[in-house]
Amino acid sequence: MHAIRIAFYLTGLLILSFGVTLTIKSDLGAGPWDALNVGLSTTIGLTVGSWVIIVGLILIVINALLLQEKPDVFAIFTILIVGGLIDFWLLYVLNQFDPTGLLFKIIVLMLGLIFLSLGIAIYLQAKYPLIPIDRFMLAIQHRLKVNLMVAKTIAEITALILALLFKGPIGIGTIIIALSVGPLVQLFFPPLERLRKKWS
Repeated sequence: MHAIRIAFYLTGLLILSFGVTLTIKSDLGAGPWDALNVGLSTTIGLTVGSWVIIVGLILIVINALLLQEKPDVFAIFTILIVGGLIDFWLLYVLNQFDPTGLLFKIIVLMLGLIFLSLGIAIYLQAKYPLIPIDRFMLAIQHRLKVNLMVAKTIAEITALILALLFKGPIGIGTIIIALSVGPLVQLFFPPLERLRKKWS
C-alpha cells in the first residue's frame, strides 16, 4: 500500500514539474506562482528550482501561522523534490528547447497545462501533505472563512502581484493556467482514484 502511494506521489511530482517547465518554456506566461519563481530567479539570481524551495519554505511558515499549528515538516521533502525536478528539466533536459512561432508556443503551453494538471491529480492520490501553495489556499479559507474558490483566487492574485513586482513571465498563458488547472484536475482525479483503489 505504501509503495503504491509513494509511486503515485513521485510520479505525480515528476509529471507536475515537467508541466511547469513546459509552461515556462512556452513564453506565453507561466502560472502565477511559477511566474513569481522565474521572476525572482531573473531579478535576484539563483535557479528557478531554488526559488521554488525558498518560496515553499516561506509558505510553510505562513501556513502554520494562519492555521495556528506546527509547520508541516513533511512538505519540505515535497518542495525539495519539486524544486530539484524543475531545475533538472529546465537546466539539463529542455535547456536548448526554445519554441518559436505562435502556434508551436500555444501547443507547448497546452501540453504544459495538461501535464501540470495530470501531475497534481496523480500526486494527490498519495494523500501525503500538500504542496505549500495548495496548503496556502486552505489556510486562507480557514482564516478568512471563505469558500475554496475565493481562497484559491486570493492566493493566485497574491502570487500574481508578486510576480508582476519581480517581472515574472505574465501573459495570456497565466490567465489560461489560472482558470484551467482546477477543472482539469477535477477531470483527471476520478479515473486516477479508481486506478489507485484497484492497485491497492
